[in-house]
Amino acid sequence: MVENRPYLNFLTHLILIIGAATVVFPVYLAFIASTHGASDFMSGLVPMLPGDQLASNFSQLLNVGNSVAGAPPFALMLANSLLMAILIAVGKIAISIISAFAIVYFRFPLRLVAFWIIFLTLMLPVEVRILPTYKVVADLGMLNSYPGLVIPLIASATATFLFRQFFLTIPEELMEAARVDGAGAMKFFRDILLPLSRTNIAALFIILFIYGWNQYLWPMLITTDPQYYTAVMGIKRLASVLDGDTQWNLVMAGVILATLPPVLVIIVMQRLFVKGLVETEK
Repeated sequence: MVENRPYLNFLTHLILIIGAATVVFPVYLAFIASTHGASDFMSGLVPMLPGDQLASNFSQLLNVGNSVAGAPPFALMLANSLLMAILIAVGKIAISIISAFAIVYFRFPLRLVAFWIIFLTLMLPVEVRILPTYKVVADLGMLNSYPGLVIPLIASATATFLFRQFFLTIPEELMEAARVDGAGAMKFFRDILLPLSRTNIAALFIILFIYGWNQYLWPMLITTDPQYYTAVMGIKRLASVLDGDTQWNLVMAGVILATLPPVLVIIVMQRLFVKGLVETEK
């Protein structure tokens, strides 16, 4: 039963407004900072209204970068981050769904052992195994390369576990019916499992895309060539300028640009994302 009391409505709306303002205000402040000149922040007073340097700041950041900070054009770093995030998301989903399909629908020795070995890797995040991973990548000559950025992050125990749990909810009668109709294993996977997994794939794609986009430690460790810098690395380099001469207008412009792709992906795939999460909970 929902109580309809005026003071409760006022309280819930007040909490909602305060929460929304807490989230939105830093983004607004970053946008305002990106529209002013670099010297506007040296007076000690933070402007609260947009300035007239929006086009010049974003144009300089996207096309020129900041040579003092050692940051290449931000357009290049956005492209690197986009490529890295898409490859990581697609690669994780492809490997995970095939692994889960093999574990659930094929009977082979040590099948459960293989699953639990995959599951146990959930306890080994990138930060824990980063040194041996770096050694392997360096020995394979993949430093300062796109394969080096993507391949070590492309396997996902979480996605394998989620796909396995979803496949276990599919009735066995469906597989038997497909078998009676002459469908082989791959036809069953392609024509039945993949369409049924559409919303789960969409939800995982968003989560894994944001995971790949926000990667900071691994790209910073294996890339010294500005050609392979990512957007998150670029923001750090823009903010870490010697002698404290940081151009905060460019830093905030980079922050605004770096938030746009994940937000666009969520907006475009919002319906499938919510549906996929709800079905996963089932």
